[in-house]
Amino acid sequence: MQLETLASGIILDSIEEGVHIVDARGFTVVYNRSMAKIEGLSQDQVMGRHLLDLFPGWTRENSTLLTVLATGKEIISLEQSYLNFQGKHITTVNTTRPIYDGERLIGAIEVARNTTAVATMTEEILDLRAQLNPVQTSASAIKRYHFDELTGKSALYLEAVKLAKQAAKSDSNVLIHGDTGTGKELFAQSIHSASTRKEAPFIAQNCAAIPETLLESLLFGTAKGSFTGAENRPGLFEQAGGGTLFLDEINNMPLALQAKILRVLQENYIRRVGGSKDIPIDVRIIAASNEDPEQLVSEGQLRKDLYYRLNVINIRIPRLNERRDDIPLLVDAFIREYNARMHKDVWMISTELMDIFMRYEWIGNIRELKNYVESAMNFITDEHVIGKEHLPRHVIERLAQRSDIEVADVSDLDAHLSAIERDILEQTFEKFGGNVTQAANRLGLSRQNLQYKLKKYHIAK
Repeated sequence: MQLETLASGIILDSIEEGVHIVDARGFTVVYNRSMAKIEGLSQDQVMGRHLLDLFPGWTRENSTLLTVLATGKEIISLEQSYLNFQGKHITTVNTTRPIYDGERLIGAIEVARNTTAVATMTEEILDLRAQLNPVQTSASAIKRYHFDELTGKSALYLEAVKLAKQAAKSDSNVLIHGDTGTGKELFAQSIHSASTRKEAPFIAQNCAAIPETLLESLLFGTAKGSFTGAENRPGLFEQAGGGTLFLDEINNMPLALQAKILRVLQENYIRRVGGSKDIPIDVRIIAASNEDPEQLVSEGQLRKDLYYRLNVINIRIPRLNERRDDIPLLVDAFIREYNARMHKDVWMISTELMDIFMRYEWIGNIRELKNYVESAMNFITDEHVIGKEHLPRHVIERLAQRSDIEVADVSDLDAHLSAIERDILEQTFEKFGGNVTQAANRLGLSRQNLQYKLKKYHIAK
């Protein structure tokens, strides 16, 4: 029994969470090191003493332990902020449960998670947002995408663009579904830029990998004194007033916070963290998921009622391997972009490299393709054509391993593709009466790229 008691004490003093146990009268029987650190006390100061001896200002309204002792009911994940005995602002998330012996209440246990660092981070991020947003909402200060900048001609992609253009004409909520790297935020920006809200802010927030407490404060803002000396600061819902709030990877948002988002969509007002005032908002929500929303609903990761609220207009962006015909267009667009950024004069990629690109599986979608083009542009010097030699060895090995290419067939395939390409160029060039600019626009090529190809195939100009 002594060993069990000793082991229990070691375990309690080893965990990061603070633990405070009191008997039915409110006298402390367990107080671990983490709780002592949180509250700025020593264990000797607290053990055996009554709660009100240490915290004379505590009442049922501001003490979860006293509340549980009085009601016999548990309190789950309640945020508390206060000055500890060392005068430091402390924010904790507490879960407090009654302890029963049969039907008799014999005490209460509180487990406290110190979230002071997260609360401080929230304040800093909200301050930064407040400083940056006036600049970001200026049309001349930040680049925003428009529909005419979305590149692609495949049927699936054009269908997604068509739906997005329809969405821009309405004020309804939109749910965009697409794998990572397919361009969900570009679609969201384009919808906003073509909508009646285009002069108001567009604010994007990724919901993944952010602690729930921090994300809630970012979205809803904070009321003065809610935690860590918090001031009255607007959250993203208020900062996006009159505009669009894009919530990316909403499937990673905790379910409890999903319920609060649902309430905002239903009632069109928010309440800041720690506040009591309802603040009306006028914001359009565009949400995005990198997984199938219906599957997420069936698996319990996305609330069904929130899904129906968001899924007024549903847009699915196809994966890159579903729209391979768009790869040459995307490559050409990226080359033009990086030519301008890097002050280079690259015209195209080699036929061999294009063949590899056309067969590759593109797990990372457009983002992966763009990264490879950018990588090659950094290694090219005065050449006009990007080849395999301009990509790092590990990239080429990765491309080759996942492209199903038979090395022995490359030369034959090159000849076959070249013949097809030459026929298309000749027909298009003839159709536009030898006008290079018009032919280039029709083919989705830059003027320099087309001129290179015409010279390569000895097509008269």
